[in-house]
Amino acid sequence: MEILITGGAGFIGSHILAQLQGRRDMDVVVFDNLSSGSKEHVPAGMELVEGDVCDEAAVDALFADHHFDAVIHLAAQTMVPTSVEQPVLDCQINLEGVLHVLEACRIHGTGHILFSSSAAVYGDNLHIPLKETERLVPTSPYGITKMTTEHYLRVYHELYGMDATVFRFANVYGERQGEKGEGGVVSIFCKLLSQRQGITVFGDGNQTRDFVYAGDIAQAIIRALPLKGYHTMNVSTGQETSINDLIRSFEKAVGYTVPVQYTAPRTGDILRSVLSNEALKRDLGFVPQWIWKKESVGPMTGTAANGWSKALFALTGFPKHDTMN
Repeated sequence: MEILITGGAGFIGSHILAQLQGRRDMDVVVFDNLSSGSKEHVPAGMELVEGDVCDEAAVDALFADHHFDAVIHLAAQTMVPTSVEQPVLDCQINLEGVLHVLEACRIHGTGHILFSSSAAVYGDNLHIPLKETERLVPTSPYGITKMTTEHYLRVYHELYGMDATVFRFANVYGERQGEKGEGGVVSIFCKLLSQRQGITVFGDGNQTRDFVYAGDIAQAIIRALPLKGYHTMNVSTGQETSINDLIRSFEKAVGYTVPVQYTAPRTGDILRSVLSNEALKRDLGFVPQWIWKKESVGPMTGTAANGWSKALFALTGFPKHDTMN
């Protein structure tokens, strides 16, 4: 199988590439403008093509040179505040870019596209944990572009028979994450703590998120490559974590009280967010392995995890506190 990963040199893409490395049944091509990605994330033996999904001619030329069986579309503008400040830019990257990819898939006969959508499509919906059947009422231009792309994928499936899988990611965190994007709060906190600096929180810290590890995201995407038809599924832990809970967990990990400054909420931010993962279990037989348990205030359960402390150490190399396992 030959697959294309747009934005594959970035954060989530790097986790997919790491899991695909050495797979003899997969020929992987990465298409990335390297605005936030890195060549170092692309393993030896995988092809990296530098280019931008906003460049229609470059996208078409790429497809003309290959015969892709599937496309994992990760290339995107991922910042909610940026979408609020620059909605035209957000639209150009997140809608025009994906249409260039969709048209190339249609013209060149690519059978399956897998799309990285977001919990942002739900907006401020308190029917939590949110199921995929909930009404979509995004509260930011970013959420609007993600929702609109989902509609395009459904229509391309209905009109042209293209298989399409939509993943609505919860708040993703993990190694090689920058300080931007929806799950970037974990990366930001880790960096500040590694430098023994205080933390600034937008709002009162009671806003909640469903934090899911990037390695679990990658595994879900890879498992979905053989799917046929049209599918929509949340990729989440189903666990609701407040920013204040997150801070307390990191305090336990580092062994000292972290200075916190609370400031005004950001426009477009959602108050509560936690997603059901029942469709993920049903369609892929998979649930994330890194799951944070609120009642334990620190430890995580799962085959790959032993706490937010583990995330802290993995992301920053922060010195391990003597009281931690």
